[in-house]
Amino acid sequence: MDAAAVALVALVVFAWGLFANRLGRADLSSPIVFVAVGVVLAEVLHVVDVEITLESIKLLAEVTLVWVLFADASRVGLRELRADLGLYARLLGVGLPLTIAAGALLAAWVFDGTGFWLALLVGAALAPTDAALGASVMTNPAVPERVRRVLNVESGLNDGIATPVVMVAIAGAAAAEGVQSHGVSAALLDLAIGLAAGIGVGMAGGLGLRVARRRGWSSEDFTGPAVLALALVAYAGTLWLDGNGFVAAFVAGLAFGHFARRDGDVETHYVEQTAGLVSLLTWLVFGAVAVPIVVDRSDWRVAVYAVLSLTVVRMLPVALALIGTRLPLATVAFIGWFGPRGLASVIFAVIALEEMHGGAGQAVAIIGVTVLLSVLAHGLSAKPLADRYAATVADVPHTRPDRPPTPPLPVRGLPPHGAGRLTRPG
Repeated sequence: MDAAAVALVALVVFAWGLFANRLGRADLSSPIVFVAVGVVLAEVLHVVDVEITLESIKLLAEVTLVWVLFADASRVGLRELRADLGLYARLLGVGLPLTIAAGALLAAWVFDGTGFWLALLVGAALAPTDAALGASVMTNPAVPERVRRVLNVESGLNDGIATPVVMVAIAGAAAAEGVQSHGVSAALLDLAIGLAAGIGVGMAGGLGLRVARRRGWSSEDFTGPAVLALALVAYAGTLWLDGNGFVAAFVAGLAFGHFARRDGDVETHYVEQTAGLVSLLTWLVFGAVAVPIVVDRSDWRVAVYAVLSLTVVRMLPVALALIGTRLPLATVAFIGWFGPRGLASVIFAVIALEEMHGGAGQAVAIIGVTVLLSVLAHGLSAKPLADRYAATVADVPHTRPDRPPTPPLPVRGLPPHGAGRLTRPG
């Protein structure tokens, strides 16, 4: 980009900082605004260079997702996480595989001749959710805190769990013999390495910050960037160990938030703000580069698939997974609907393009259109549906039936990048 493009992008970011709350009242989320800005800058004003390499887009999206996952997780208390472990096991162990299978079967049916591996790629790439696209849900104190936490944790872990399936699908589509190196045991090993590395890095970082603060070793001016680096250490270090980097980033945030306690609140807020900036740029690049391409390659079948992917393919598996939890039907429907597709799906699409050298064109178009529709549908529906849902279940307890109700946790104000932040008890 030239100087004029940089100036325009910076001006838009500054304007968003001034009017974010005002635009939020009009149900305009940051992904909606910056995808639109990217399209305008590239297609109307022609000031953004669309010849950005796939590697650059992938790097930007990965770093954004790592910081968002780390910051999200650091606000979740381990006590509350343990209390709803059964719900997470249902959503991730039952709902997520069913979603991947349903998405793959639908792709194979709607796009005749797609092939098993490309259909699996589409189903797996569109299974992970992104809580950032439902900002009004995650920051609305009227929505039960337990529901917000469940959506937050699910979105933090499901992309890492889906990653091995995506890589198997890409390997299978590129060359059948490449699948042998990505078996079930290898996928489980990736997850185990990610969990272990995330716990180790987060625990060491959190305890290190507490000790350094107590003894006066750390500098207040640099601890924020230090925690940013810690999130990248968890991600890149796990990749170096051939583990799952996204799972490591989320688990590292959980461990850091627990062991740093309130010593890490200021630094975590710094990570949130930085992630907010890069996420705005990521959605702008998506609008400038990806949207024109996927729209040109789309037809009515892609649109039908996108609609079904955001509704039936997501909501039915969630409903099946939550049978027996005694959650109200409104809550089950609410959790099912708010499964937005976001950064993880974009990253998977870019990886597919890199690895398959254009052979994944149709799959990438399906993923791109679904993400674009999700940005609009979930962004515009978040606030009105959250308000309506909160009024519907105002008198219904959302705690486990065998536990006494726990008081809701306080909720911070609207974070800069649009995802909910839950404070932990002291």
